[in-house]
Amino acid sequence: MKKAIKILGICMLVFGLFTIASCSRDDDPANNDFFAGTYRGSVSYNDGGSTNTSTDNGSVFVTKIASGTKYNFAFSNGIPNLNGIEFEKKGDNSLVMIGSTATSYIRIDNNELKILYIKDGKTWTANCTR
Repeated sequence: MKKAIKILGICMLVFGLFTIASCSRDDDPANNDFFAGTYRGSVSYNDGGSTNTSTDNGSVFVTKIASGTKYNFAFSNGIPNLNGIEFEKKGDNSLVMIGSTATSYIRIDNNELKILYIKDGKTWTANCTR
């Protein structure tokens, strides 16, 4: 009997983890008060000097911070994070960085993340999906 309960408990735990993981892909960063999600794809960083990192198998972990309009971007592969980037909603499900220009642009929705961000001679890029 104890073995049956233990097996049932393990099955419920595994089912719960799959349920939580599958729901996170449906979350929309434009419509949630809290958002956290991982986007995978190509990421790169160049500091204008000796550091030049680029990979097609990178990731960016995106979190919406307490203000409700600012986001943090945590890059893989030792790439420095971008924090406190402010966004505005465009259309139904997209967010675009406030102050976007031809040289600095971040767009995020529930399926895709595009980054070209240049600041102080440093360049971050990402072309990722969820």
